[in-house]
Amino acid sequence: MMTFTIFGVSSVALFGQLLLGLINGAFYAMLSLGLAVIFGMLNIINFTHGAQYMMGAFVAWMLLDYLGIGYWPALVLAPVIVGITGVIIERTMLHRLYKLDHLYGLLLTFGLALTIQGLLRNQYGASGLPYAIPDELRGGTNLGFMFLPNYRGWVVVASLVVCLTTWFVIERTKLGAYLRAATENPTLVQAMGINVPRMITLTYGTGVGLAGLAGVLAAPIYSVNPNMGADLIIVVFAVVVIGGMGSILGSIVTGFGLGVVEGLTKVFYPEASATVIFVIMVIVLLTKPAGLFGRNA
Repeated sequence: MMTFTIFGVSSVALFGQLLLGLINGAFYAMLSLGLAVIFGMLNIINFTHGAQYMMGAFVAWMLLDYLGIGYWPALVLAPVIVGITGVIIERTMLHRLYKLDHLYGLLLTFGLALTIQGLLRNQYGASGLPYAIPDELRGGTNLGFMFLPNYRGWVVVASLVVCLTTWFVIERTKLGAYLRAATENPTLVQAMGINVPRMITLTYGTGVGLAGLAGVLAAPIYSVNPNMGADLIIVVFAVVVIGGMGSILGSIVTGFGLGVVEGLTKVFYPEASATVIFVIMVIVLLTKPAGLFGRNA
């Protein structure tokens, strides 16, 4: 493997941290994308999102441990199962809060997150549960300047495809136009014969399903544990605020970009790596309160 030095840092260390930053950015983008879809379409700040990401990892682990269903089927089944739980939550609880202040939705979803985490912690403990990388993605590829683990490369590519597909559906298709119209003038859209409540329910389920998909992708990299969502959700909220609340493109670009920034910070100034995203958030809020891609109210 060819190595060289950049600003006094070896290429192996630099590109290794860049890869780590891209992987973190992939999860930031997918989770913030789900949050942006839910907030943009439903006007709900979904604090349960981190727990639903964790549920995706746990459902994949349960499918394997109890039913012998491997990674590839779980990649489809787990997001659907988590999405169905989201539909149930929206129909039984959240739809009662749409006409109330945002604070009520935030408190409800925060309480749900604590409940889900507590139930799984009591059942499985706080220590991590292993989830094996599928055989097809084991090993790695020598790129000359770095060694790329195949699974980590798959995570970056898969998350990018999912994010861009979601953006295309919402911004460039008739379905996306109906969704956007329903947020602006639901009465008019209802008059056109479209079932707006059902559309809202399916939108929430889809956003939750995206979190579940991110959880399945994360399971082989991080240990499956009840706290994995709580450790990530605060950073993801910062990403959403920086990109612009409700902005689909902002979530994607900011998620990947901040992951790379975080990775580079670990190389050149490790002490600031845990706070650099929040420092950027403060700067953005002071200069552009609506976020980089957001629109002023």
